[in-house]
Amino acid sequence: MTYKGSCHCGQVAFEVQGEIPEVTSCNCSICQRKGVLMWFVPPQAVALLTSPEHVGSYMFNKHAINHRFCAACGIHTFGEARAPNGDPVYAINVRCLEGVDLSALKVQHFNGRAL
Repeated sequence: MTYKGSCHCGQVAFEVQGEIPEVTSCNCSICQRKGVLMWFVPPQAVALLTSPEHVGSYMFNKHAINHRFCAACGIHTFGEARAPNGDPVYAINVRCLEGVDLSALKVQHFNGRAL
């Protein structure tokens, strides 16, 4: 399945291919504040549909995750990191995807505060 996603103002738009088996809710200092529900996919499943110049970047602590957001409206659309096995991975904010019933998703809770 192909999902279309975007920030609030539309300056960051993307498509992502795949099925959403579950999402992750993290309680670390940044995820808790953003309220994201993350779906992890390989980079080749994601296509940016707008200019990369509109995508902001924020890294903190160990600089392991590149938190990406719209430079205009501030909405966090995805993050870029490495999976535990070392493979690159995107963490898609499913709250930015069209047509997803958030109440139907299985949510895994991750204790990011413990890292």
